[in-house]
Amino acid sequence: MKKIQIRKPDVKGAVHKLKNLKKEDVKAYWTAKRERRARILEERKNSAFARKMKPVYRFMNQISLLLHAVLACMINFVIEAISRHSAIEAWNYMTGTPLVFLYNAFMIFVTFSVVYLVRRRMFVRIIISVLWLTLGVANGYMLMKRVTPFNAQDFKVAKDGLTLINNYFNGIELVGLAVGIGAVVIWVISMWRRGGQYDGKVRRLWALAGVVVWFAIYGVMSDLAVEKRIVSTYFGNIAFAYEDYGLPYCFMASVFNTGITEPNDYNEKTIVEISNDREITRNETGRGEDELPNIIFIQLESYFDVEEAEFFTTSEDACPNLHAMYDQYSSGYFKVPSIGAGTANTEFEVLTGMNLRYFGPGEYPYKTVLKNQVSESAATALTKLGYGAHALHNNGGNFYSRARVFNNIGFDSYTSKEFMNILQMTENGWAKDDILIQHIMDAMDSTKQQDFVFGISVQGHGDYPEERVIENPKILVEGIEDEAAKNKWEYYVNQVYEMDQFAGNLVKALEDRGEPSVVVFYGDHLPTMGLKAEDLKSRYLYNTNYVIWDNIGLKKEDRNIPSYQIMSDVLDRLDIHSGTVFNYHQERRKTKNYLADLELLQYDILYGDQYVYDGKPPITEGHMVMGVRDVTLQNVIPHLGEGYSLYGENFTKSSKVFVNGEKQKSTFLNNTRIDLPETELYEDDVIVVSQMGSSNTTFRKSDEYLYQDKELVVQEGTATDKTKSWVEQLDEEG
Repeated sequence: MKKIQIRKPDVKGAVHKLKNLKKEDVKAYWTAKRERRARILEERKNSAFARKMKPVYRFMNQISLLLHAVLACMINFVIEAISRHSAIEAWNYMTGTPLVFLYNAFMIFVTFSVVYLVRRRMFVRIIISVLWLTLGVANGYMLMKRVTPFNAQDFKVAKDGLTLINNYFNGIELVGLAVGIGAVVIWVISMWRRGGQYDGKVRRLWALAGVVVWFAIYGVMSDLAVEKRIVSTYFGNIAFAYEDYGLPYCFMASVFNTGITEPNDYNEKTIVEISNDREITRNETGRGEDELPNIIFIQLESYFDVEEAEFFTTSEDACPNLHAMYDQYSSGYFKVPSIGAGTANTEFEVLTGMNLRYFGPGEYPYKTVLKNQVSESAATALTKLGYGAHALHNNGGNFYSRARVFNNIGFDSYTSKEFMNILQMTENGWAKDDILIQHIMDAMDSTKQQDFVFGISVQGHGDYPEERVIENPKILVEGIEDEAAKNKWEYYVNQVYEMDQFAGNLVKALEDRGEPSVVVFYGDHLPTMGLKAEDLKSRYLYNTNYVIWDNIGLKKEDRNIPSYQIMSDVLDRLDIHSGTVFNYHQERRKTKNYLADLELLQYDILYGDQYVYDGKPPITEGHMVMGVRDVTLQNVIPHLGEGYSLYGENFTKSSKVFVNGEKQKSTFLNNTRIDLPETELYEDDVIVVSQMGSSNTTFRKSDEYLYQDKELVVQEGTATDKTKSWVEQLDEEG
């Protein structure tokens, strides 16, 4: 048997060559490589196979438009099959709505018109095809993990999504994703080299004119498609819209159709009439200052009353506390703007009173208009009456740009997970909700007056595991035969049970506090479980549940309510009339042109000339601080070897230590101790502890401490200024 000999690499020789490498040698190498490449191409061009195929290629170039049309139809079918997770469903879509299918195929066909501008036409065709197919794969995968399909707004939250990648991808999926992307990139690069070039004359002016003509034709056809109701510009349900109108159209609509389009009758006179001569901008209440209660809204992630599900039962009541509240206090169905995802959009409607139906399909106003623009909200409406306004969330402060958005809509403080020591996590990695209680109490303790608190829970978040991951579940699910589906629902139901315990514990904490209070619990959307309308008692996929608990004797009034009306409804029950949009709902709900005039009002406030304010907007800049607790340092103790232990108060895992402006390697041990294993301290060094969010965002800094005579000397007044917006101070540092 022949032995395999492994040749030892000549490292010494290679180093010698690099040392003696000359510029002329490099030029000669690349010249030889280009000549070799040209020679190979010439040989291929003159080969027997190439000569035989030449008339075929010539004919294909002559009918290239027809071939592009066929290719566009094939790509459209493939991406729909991937999106629908079924070739049969894609076939039914194609044959059942042929005009919609052909309209989407024509969109893809138009994009192929750019190939005539270049010689490497095959390569450009491949790039365009890969982009469309990638869109289909992304959408198909998104629909496996959530109900909401892939749209342009997902790019705006991509950075936030990366922080949660382990919640959506397991290790095998991540490896598969990396291998797949790598394989496609390598193949595309190889086709750049091997794809050949068009050897005829490239008439770029004519080609450019053709591109313009095709896109113009597409524009005309789009108008006709909308006019003839082949497609629609309004997506009441984005998931259903993708099924009805196809991925290409819906995705492009989410790219180009954002914000609120100016209504035809928008002008100052109309706004003055709608606002009752601007009377709806008032801020008043019929209650005395000592009669105003704390107002607390708790948004429960993916919550709905599981007794609404008709296809399974539970071993015991999963929501005993909330069910008791439903019986005693005002409750009902809560209509939300999305299914399975879109937490921030339910949040937007609740906090602003604005209806999302007037925005672009799949749009997140948190990532578009509110990220960089101030606006009225429940926070501004209630602070006008003397309330403190606090937001809390046991997830990252930058997620969905909340830290900037909450600053722009008038909150005084925002406590995100960077300011919490979260010890209990769900089996799939989300923070449990009970941590919110102590921070809600801290937020309320931070002010002397009544408080408005907006809490956002995260415990019920998907993805829900198909394996049984809870060893001894409190609640068992019965009636589901499929084992994977049963495990998912059993996991979810047990999270709902713990969320219900959180709701009960929060109410008890408020009762013990002894202050007049109103608490609204509601679900932001249904869980990502592939629910169908016939699975639910309400027969409606946009319904979750809400309840209004209080200790001030409010009359029980059960009714179903959409999320954009809930705040105005609660304020009305409390005889509070503050905030332009909330006052509008209180006065105009169930009147003629209510929704049409609401669209005008929303446009005026967010995109128009703000005629309703008559030059006196209720908010011109934010003033919010991150967190309500100060990080303080007490002392620093040297280790026996290298490093120090830093002692203080209110440390979290997001506390990062800086010495003379340089970030130190640190180990968080508990809320009073951080170890600095490699730090060396010298006389007069400046030590600062910062609460850091994703993307190295500095949310809040402690006072500076000087290291003098082996002790810490505080420099009062050097911490984050609590009278100014954290965003303003961050921008000043940048």
